[in-house]
Amino acid sequence: MLPVQPAAEQREPADASGSVISQLPAQLGDRLRQYYSEVVEIDPGSRLSGVLERLSAALDAAESDRQVPGAFKDDLLGMVPCLRRYAMSLAYDSSEADDLVQLTLLKAWEHRERFQAGTSLVAWLFTILRNGFINGRRKRRYEVPDPNGLHAAALTEPAGQDHALRLQEVQAALDGLEPPHREALMLVAIEGLPYEAAAAVLGCPPGTVKSRVSRARDRLTRALGEV
Repeated sequence: MLPVQPAAEQREPADASGSVISQLPAQLGDRLRQYYSEVVEIDPGSRLSGVLERLSAALDAAESDRQVPGAFKDDLLGMVPCLRRYAMSLAYDSSEADDLVQLTLLKAWEHRERFQAGTSLVAWLFTILRNGFINGRRKRRYEVPDPNGLHAAALTEPAGQDHALRLQEVQAALDGLEPPHREALMLVAIEGLPYEAAAAVLGCPPGTVKSRVSRARDRLTRALGEV
């Protein structure tokens, strides 16, 4: 299986560039990160694993031929756990989420010449993934429900009963948010994107992102009883 490491270095610091994670109550921020934990382990027999193997070889060749910047391979593959987490927050289905990640990686490879070194790889990849999700839903015209809490189970490691109950509380609170507010919170408070980068992903002004995150934060704080 191709090893994939979390790409924490790709993201903005949690308290920098306008991120609101420092504005969230500490306990709430911790619970959000527990719920939206990075999904690092990949089934070695899955289609995603096969795509990663082939992509890794193609990136090695492209770097040798100077078709991509020197660190492009490590940066791109290092984003896989974050991409899986973001895809899962949109799709609420592990199979569809991995399909979205595959699509995103293949699109990134196909359009690799469009990425400009020094710009935000995170925002570029999230934009590709989000567009793929929206286009797919336009074709399929349905939402994937999560009636049995499978979303939380797919995002986290097996936990004790008390921990599982806490995660269920977070899940219920997140599910109660309006989708645009939940997605803005995901990008800014969980992934650490600056407002401007999140706005580029969402296709709206930074001020709209700030407003959505503020409303999501306040509603979650009330729902979870954090102070």
